[in-house]
Amino acid sequence: MSEQTPLVSNNNNNNNRYESIKLPTNNIQNSGNTSSNDQPHLSNNKYINVDEESLQVVPQQKSVMDKLVDKVDPRVMSDLIIGLSDGLTVPFALTAGLSSLGDSKLVLLGGFAELISGTISMGLGGYLGAKSEEDYYKSEVKIEKQKFYDTTNNSNENSSVNEEILHEIEDILADINPNFKEDTILQFMRDLSQEPEKMVDFVIKYGKGLEEPDENRAYISALTIGAGYLSGGMIPLLPYFFTKHVGTGLIYSVIIMLITLFIFGYVKTILTMSDAATLEKKIKEGFQMILVGSIAAGSAWFFVKVLDG
Repeated sequence: MSEQTPLVSNNNNNNNRYESIKLPTNNIQNSGNTSSNDQPHLSNNKYINVDEESLQVVPQQKSVMDKLVDKVDPRVMSDLIIGLSDGLTVPFALTAGLSSLGDSKLVLLGGFAELISGTISMGLGGYLGAKSEEDYYKSEVKIEKQKFYDTTNNSNENSSVNEEILHEIEDILADINPNFKEDTILQFMRDLSQEPEKMVDFVIKYGKGLEEPDENRAYISALTIGAGYLSGGMIPLLPYFFTKHVGTGLIYSVIIMLITLFIFGYVKTILTMSDAATLEKKIKEGFQMILVGSIAAGSAWFFVKVLDG
């Protein structure tokens, strides 16, 4: 906005530009919650095709993976990937390190102890992170609502909108399209001012870049990350249940984990990049997960062996 003439000026002579922007009689409630149920949902263009002969729109069939991704909240998917990623590497490295001591019972007990503590720790971390995000969102909403009204007119039935929030909306629209005309911006703000809750939502979402968190987000995040860590960490432990010798268990564990890590890296790329993920990228991510897991497990085994003498 620094290169454009602002619509809002500190000069009192220009204040009449916003005289037509009034709030409705049912003014915004001073609460910390906003409604986001009316957000528009745009379909993904990659699933729309146009028949060149008939010029008719032909919807494309989605793959099973795409349907799965569409049904799952992206944040839940992100939490699951975080939990699985750590669960597949940390317990694997620990069990590999303990196996160098030659005691299967020690590997199982140590592995389970780490798995339980790691699951609780990761779950609590997810809970606290999501809770902090929720608190930050509510504080930003509260700040916007506090400055929403012009304090000199807040007793009027049709109170004027605080110029500070109009400045914010102007800046947001300029970022979206620097070529917006002044009349377009003014008309947009006039229309938006008729629904004050949405005016605050607009500033929060497009100005602050914040989405309203689900009310159960913290609990869902804790359970998802914890469950991902637990399920991923169980895999390297399984071979030690079915083998008598710890060396044999280590070999089977390594083989299973190499396959699992590759599959995880491959599928993770599909989930996070969708159609942008090429076969080369999927394979590269799969081998990258193998490399990370191998370095962690190999280092743990080597240093425990050295320290044990």
